[in-house]
Amino acid sequence: MCCLRVHRGGRAARPDRTFHHHRPPSPPPQGWRRVARPLPAARWACEDPRVAAPSPNSQTKIGVCNLCEAICGLVLTIEDGAVTGVRGNPDDPLSRGHICPKGVAIADIHADPDRLRRPVRRDRATGEFHEIAWREAIDVVSTNLAATINAHGRDAIGIYLGNPNVHSLGSMTHGIGLVKALRTKNTFSATSVDQLPHQLMAHLMFGHQLLLPIPDIDRTSYFLVFGANPMASNGSLMTVPDFPARLRELKRRGGRMVVFDPRRTETAKVATEHHFVRPGTDAWVLLAMLNVLFADGLAMAPAYADGLADVEAAVAHFTPALAERMSGVPATEIERIALELATAEGGVAYGRVGVSTHEFGTVCQWAVNLLNILTGNLDRVGGAMFTSPAIDVVGTGLVGRGHHDAWRSRVRDLPETAGELPVSALREEITTPGPGQVRAMLTLSGNPVLSTPDGARLDEALAGLDFMAAVDIYVNETTRHADVILPPAGALERDHYDLIFQTLAVRNTARFTPAVFDKGEDTRHDWQIYRDVALATIAKLDRKPPLKARAVLRARMTLSPTRLVGLLLARARNGVTLRKLRANPSGLDLGPLQPDLLPDRLRTRDHRLALAPPLVLTDLARLGAVEPPAEGELLLIGRRHKQDCNSWMHNTERLTRGKARHHLLMHPDDLAQRSLSDGELVTVTSRVGTVQVEVASTDDMMPGVVSLPHGYGHARNPGMTHAAEVPGVSINDLTDPERLDVSGNAALSGVPVTVTAH
Repeated sequence: MCCLRVHRGGRAARPDRTFHHHRPPSPPPQGWRRVARPLPAARWACEDPRVAAPSPNSQTKIGVCNLCEAICGLVLTIEDGAVTGVRGNPDDPLSRGHICPKGVAIADIHADPDRLRRPVRRDRATGEFHEIAWREAIDVVSTNLAATINAHGRDAIGIYLGNPNVHSLGSMTHGIGLVKALRTKNTFSATSVDQLPHQLMAHLMFGHQLLLPIPDIDRTSYFLVFGANPMASNGSLMTVPDFPARLRELKRRGGRMVVFDPRRTETAKVATEHHFVRPGTDAWVLLAMLNVLFADGLAMAPAYADGLADVEAAVAHFTPALAERMSGVPATEIERIALELATAEGGVAYGRVGVSTHEFGTVCQWAVNLLNILTGNLDRVGGAMFTSPAIDVVGTGLVGRGHHDAWRSRVRDLPETAGELPVSALREEITTPGPGQVRAMLTLSGNPVLSTPDGARLDEALAGLDFMAAVDIYVNETTRHADVILPPAGALERDHYDLIFQTLAVRNTARFTPAVFDKGEDTRHDWQIYRDVALATIAKLDRKPPLKARAVLRARMTLSPTRLVGLLLARARNGVTLRKLRANPSGLDLGPLQPDLLPDRLRTRDHRLALAPPLVLTDLARLGAVEPPAEGELLLIGRRHKQDCNSWMHNTERLTRGKARHHLLMHPDDLAQRSLSDGELVTVTSRVGTVQVEVASTDDMMPGVVSLPHGYGHARNPGMTHAAEVPGVSINDLTDPERLDVSGNAALSGVPVTVTAH
C-alpha cells in the first residue's frame, strides 16, 4: 500500500500535438463563491445563473471526492457535459454534507486543459513531448521494460507508487497486479515517506499491516493528539470527514482534545489545550506517559496480550523528568495528561505524520498503541477501535499481512517492509553501478522529486536512466523525465469504491459511485493501462512465467474493477451487494465501530497481541543514546494546508488564490537573534541542500523550530510557467536521505538547518 498523502504534482503540458512549455492556469468557471449554510461546516456552491435557473439539460449526479482520505460524498450539477455546481452530499452517512475547497476543485481537474488525455512521447534531443497512439505507447513501454529485464534482470526495473493509487479503485485492483507481475525488488512508494511506522507496528503487534486502530472520535471523551492536524488534512489513517463538526460535538458532550505539536496548527488552535514539543522528541514524551501508568499501577493488559513485563522494564528509564529535558514539555504536564487519559471514560491517543516522520517514528507508534491498550481503551467504545467494512481487505487477505526484512537494498543494506524498500534509497539505487542497478523506471501517479528526501539529487538521477515511463495525468517535476507518459481517465470518468479508506473510517459505511461521465473514446482507464502494460511486457520476456501463471494473470487483469467489487461483496455475505449500493448511491450506513472484536480480529500467528516486538525494544537503546539538542539549533518541520494536495493542484487557480502560503515560518525571537526581518528573503541550509525563500514571523512556531510546506518547488521544471505564480521551494531539497527510522521511513521532521540573510 502507498502512503495516503497525494504526491502527483505540478502543472501539465496541454495535450496538443507538440508541446514543450506550459500555459498559464486556466480561469475558473465563472461565478464560483463560498457560501455559508446552516449545516455543521462550510458548503461550496456555484453562482452560475444557469444553476439558479437550470436549463432543460441540467441534471444532478452523485459523485465522490477522492483527493484526500476524507472521501466526501458530492452532489454535482451537470449541464451540457460540464460540472457547473459542486456541493457536499448531506445524505452521505460518513461525510454528512461536508466538503472542503479541494472537493470543489475536482471540477477544475476534470476540465483542466493542461491535463493529459492521450499518451505522449518525449524527444530526448529536444525535450519536447508529442502525442502518440495508444498502441504505439504500450508497445514502446512494454518493449523497453522487457528489454531491460532480459538484459539486466528483474531488479533493473524500479517502480514508484504515489499516493493517488490508493484513491483509485483500478489502481488498487490492477496496479498492484502490474507491480507483482514485474517482480522487481526495487519497488518504492510514498508509504516510506510518512506512514511506514504505522503499518509496521500493525503487522508486528496485531498481525496485519492494515489492522490499524481507529479513534472512535464520535464517542470519545478525551482525544489525545500527537503530530496530527486533521483540521487541515481531514484525517490521515483515520478517515474523518467534517472533523470541525465532530470536534464541536465532542466538546458539546463535555469531551476534551489535547494536542502536542511544535507548531500551533489549525488543530492546535481549536484544541482544549496545546503543548509545544521539540521536533523528533515525541518518543520521550510518549514513553514517559507509559512510565507514569506503570508507576501509578494503572497499566493493564488484556488476557490475550503477551509482553507486559517486558514493556514495563523497557520504559523504566524514560521518566517524565528525562522527557522534559529532551522535549521541552514540563514533567508535571506529562504526568497529568497520562493520568487523565487513563481515567477518562473512553479516551484515545492518536499520532500521525509529525510522529511518524522522524528517526523514532516506529517507537512513537508503538507507544501510541500501548497507551490505548494499557489504559483499557483498545477495542472499546470511545477508544481505539477496528472497522468492520463491507469488503474486509484484512480478513479476506485481499491485502497481504505484510513482512519485514525479507530482503535488503543493494547499496545501503536497508530492510524492505511489505515488499517495498525505503524510498530514501531510490536515488542511490539508480546511480550506483553493479548488478541490480535500476536502469529503467516506472512511476505510477507519483512525484518523488518533490515528495521524497534530497529531491534535487533524485531529479539528476532520473535524467540518467536508460528508460522511464509514467502513468499520470500531468507532466510534473518527475514525469518530465519520462520517455512515455500514459494518462488514465479522470476521477469523474471511472467507477469508484473505497477499498482502503472505508477500512480506516471512523464509522462503518459502504458506497459505490458510478462514473459521472463516460470516458473519451480515445481514453483508457488506469486498470486497462496496467493490464495492457503487464500482459505485453510478460509476452516479450525471454524467460516467461509458467503458462498457468500467465493464464491466471490474464484472467485477473481482464476482469474489471467494478466486477471485482461485485464478486468481493457477494463473497462477504453480509447483506451488502453491488445492486444495493447502486440503488443507494449516497452510501449505506453500517453503524458505528463495534467493540469486543478482539482477539478474533487479530491476525498474528498465535492469535495473541504482541506488546513488546523485539525490533522496537532493540531500537530503544538507540533512543536512549541520543543527546539533548544543542543550544540555538534550528529544526525544520513540514506543514500542509486544506487548499493543497501536497505536490499537485498548484496550477488550480481556485486553490492557489489569496494569501501566499509558501513562506518559511519562524518565531520572532529566532528572527531577532539572527537580525532577520519579517518577509525577508532568507537562505535555509541543511546537510544536503540550500534553498531561498521568504520568511514569515509568527508566534505559532515553537522557538527553535521553522516550517516549510510540503509539495512546493515547481520552479525546478523550466517548462512550468506557473512557477512565478505559485512561489515556493521544495522542503525535500533539505531533507536528508540518511536520516531514517528503524522501519526505513524518511525522517522528514526535525531536520537541523541554518537560516541566514540571502
